[in-house]
Order: sequence, then C-alpha cells, then structure tokens
Amino acid sequence: MSLIPENPCKGVPLDFIFVIDSSRSIRPNDYEKVKTFIINLLQFLGVGPDATRVGLLQYGSEVQNEFSLNTYSTRAEVEQAVRNMEHLATGTMTGLAIQYTMETAFTEAKGARPVSLHIPRIAMVVTDGRPQDSVEVIAAQARQAGIQIFAIGVGRVDMKTLRAIGSEPHSEHVYLVANFSQMETLISVFQSKLCGDFCDLGNHGCEHDCVSTTESYICRCKKGYVLNLDGKTCSKTDHCADGKHGCEQEFMNTEDSCVCKCREGYTLRPDGKTCKSLDLCQTVDHGCEHQCVSTTDSYVCRCFEGFTLNEDGKSCRKVECGEGVVDLVFVIDGSKSLGSANFERVKQFVKAIVDSLDISRTGTHVGLLQYSTKVRTEFTLSRFATAQDIKQAVGRMQYMGRGSMTGSALRHMFEYSFSAKEGARANTPRVSIVFTDGRSQDDVSEWANKAKNAGITIYAVGVGKAIEQELREIASEPDDKHLYYGEDFDKMGEIPSDEEMCQCENVMRFQKQVTEKLKNLAQSNILP
Repeated sequence: MSLIPENPCKGVPLDFIFVIDSSRSIRPNDYEKVKTFIINLLQFLGVGPDATRVGLLQYGSEVQNEFSLNTYSTRAEVEQAVRNMEHLATGTMTGLAIQYTMETAFTEAKGARPVSLHIPRIAMVVTDGRPQDSVEVIAAQARQAGIQIFAIGVGRVDMKTLRAIGSEPHSEHVYLVANFSQMETLISVFQSKLCGDFCDLGNHGCEHDCVSTTESYICRCKKGYVLNLDGKTCSKTDHCADGKHGCEQEFMNTEDSCVCKCREGYTLRPDGKTCKSLDLCQTVDHGCEHQCVSTTDSYVCRCFEGFTLNEDGKSCRKVECGEGVVDLVFVIDGSKSLGSANFERVKQFVKAIVDSLDISRTGTHVGLLQYSTKVRTEFTLSRFATAQDIKQAVGRMQYMGRGSMTGSALRHMFEYSFSAKEGARANTPRVSIVFTDGRSQDDVSEWANKAKNAGITIYAVGVGKAIEQELREIASEPDDKHLYYGEDFDKMGEIPSDEEMCQCENVMRFQKQVTEKLKNLAQSNILP
C-alpha cells in the first residue's frame, strides 16, 4: 500500500528497469515488501511514453520479463502489473538477469529510446543472496554500455558482490539494508535522486562540474581549464601557447595568465620579463683581489687562508702571528635531552673558552645563542667588552629544556648574529662554535652551508648522542680541525707548531686555543 503523496516531484525522463531477485530464499511476506518498495518508488517517476518508461524483470534460476519499457504508458498500469507478480521461488542467477537487461531489456525493440537522445538508462538490482553465477564481468559490460546500475542488497548479501554490480561511485549506487522492512528507509534516498536532474543521478562522467540542461546536461571545467573534445575531461589552459609572453628565460601557466620565471641563480626584474643574476660577482666588476662572495643585495670581498682584508675592502695582506682577533658566536644546545646538570657543564665549557681569548673593544668579541624548540639571543657581539662580563652573563643563562631545532639556530646565527646591527665588524674573521648533544629535529645542512659560504668558520662540538654525519654537515672543512666529539678527543689530529701557525690564517691561533681547551675539559671530565 502506497504511503507517498501523489506526484510529489517531477524528475528527468528515464528508461528505468527493475531487476528483482525472486529466489526461494525470499519468504512470501518479504516478497510482498519488495512489491511495496517498487510501488512507492514509482511515485517519484513521471511515467509516460515521453516521460519515464518503466520495465521490470524478475529472476530465479531463469529470467522472467514481467513487462518491457514500452508495455505500459501510465503509472497505474505499472503499479497493477507489480501487484500481479508471482514469486518464482527458484535459484539466484543474478549474472544472467544483468545480461538479459543489457542485451534485451534496453533495446529499442523493447522500448528503450535511442542513445542519441541521451535519456539515462537506469537498472535497479534488488537481491538478498549470493549469485549462483558470475556477475563481475557482465555487470562491467553493462556499465560500459551506458547503463547506470543501482545495487540494493538485503540481509547477508556479500558487499563485494554488490560493489561488483553497482556503478561508481559506490557511495552513490550501492546500498545494503538488514531486512526487507528496512528497504523503505531507502525511499527518501532515491527521492532526492529521481526528483533531481541529470547531474544528481551521478553518472555524468564530468571530470570537473556537471550542469543540467532542460533535457540533458553538459560538463564544464573549473577556472584555468578548458573542456576537451570528449566533452567530459578538462585540460589546463595554456596561456603561453601563442609565444607572445616575452619572457627572457622561462615561463609557466597560472589559472589566469602566462607568467615569466627565471632559472636558478637569477631573479625576476620589476618588468616581469627579464632576469638579473643573484650572484652579483658574476655580473659586476667587483675588484676583489682574492674572492668575491655575493650577498642578498650586494657582495663582499674575501681573502684566501693566511690573508686578511685591507681597509679598502678589496685587497688582501698576509696575516702576521699574533693577529688572533675574531668575532665569535657560541650556539649552545639547551634541549631537554641535555639535562640541567649537563647544561651547567656547558656553561663551564663556554667560560673556559672565553678565558683563553683576548676580549676587548679592539680584540675578540663574543655573542651567544641558546636554542631548543626556539632560538634565544643571550647576548650579542656588541654587548660586552670584557671576559668577566661575558662569563657573568653565561652564568645567568636559564636552561630552556625543550626540543632541539639546530637548523633554526644556524639560520638565526647566519641571518642575525653576524649582522652589523648586532655588532659584527667588517674585515674581522667570523667564527661560530655550535654545541649539540643529539640529533636535530630539523635540517641543518642548508643554513650551515649558507653560513660557511658567507665566510663563517664553524666548529661543531658534539657530546652524548650527537650524530657524526650531522656534525660533519655543520662543521667547516677539514673535519679534523673543525669537528670535536666529547667521547673521542684522544683521536684528534696533531696541533700545529708555532712555526706552522705563523704560516696560516689568523683563525689558526684561535683554533689552537680551542683545541687545547677541549682536551683539558675532556681530561678533567667536565665534558662526557
């Protein structure tokens, strides 16, 4: 008995065939519930020769065609034919039923309208058991032939079988209910589909958007794409195809236009077309006697080992012994893995290094960063002018005790600690001692390389669970002069003699002091 109001909606015209399981496993009272479900569903279909045409077949061991698409022209006639159906109560040849639907029921001889009219062909398969024949191949052929299949399973139907029958997406075409009484819960689901438009039926195949028309639908593409000749798929709009972009080096498509881009090492000029080199040393007459190093907006001159830059910023002179003045920045690990007791030992390490240096306004300047999850500047290069003031500041440091972001610390050191704003001096060697006790939680190589390429000499000091490969990425070359590990000081290379040191750059003087101090700290068990 129908509980649905008369003509509650008017959907698009369809060629609609019910394919009903009439096997012996369905009890007589459940068979009547299937009839009721069909009759209620018919209320959403505007049945007629020029509207929706309805056919129905039921199957058991064989297929029995109850009525074809061209048998009845009114909904009342279709409803009466459904009420008159008799239960077959035989096997379950679902594959055979789908084959009949494809090869016979949806032919023009049986009332199906020509494919050229684009009338959707819908098959609704209702089953309560496992098929006794194969369904996967024949269902795929039916779908490929343009039949949209809804699969409704009742009871203990295998969901894999339902998915093999139903169209994609399965969330829109495959349904499973616990018993025949619950089939009524699907009425509202199909009401929204059958009362909608072609696009709502979900089998349009449009790659991007589906737009319904009076009698059919069209596919449309999102902004920046054009519809292909198949009328379904979309391709990205090629704004650069006409070759009128005027780009000096490279170009690329966006949603709206063709934009110019430059190769690595170059940046786009304001005209949006031409490129300028980021490496100014390659494009200007820099006048550097030894080396030219590009910076963000300009360039600086550097000297080879054993030489220092003169006041003109261009020429170089050989370093004499005793010129051990440097700008030194400590980068200290304050992560939780270190522990507060070991953090105090690190403070002793820093103080001991400071004691070995000539700290003054005209001598060595010292700055210090502590890092954990974040980076904190404890004091800059310009803050203190005496060793005593620096050691007091080190003693006041508070342990951060969180994660270990060594890469972020190296970035901060490179971008800020050696800036003129924080006290870095021109023509003064720049040195950083990076202390770590474990693996960094971010990448260290990028910012370590940038710092080293900019002329900063980096010493990597590792203890505990420090990773050797990570230390090598941080340290300047050669490793044996710039990398130290707390448990392996006895294997460090020999310290150059005073005579050899006089032939090296002024940083060698500092290196000797650091090496000796590290050995002393290791021997006195200050470092593990």
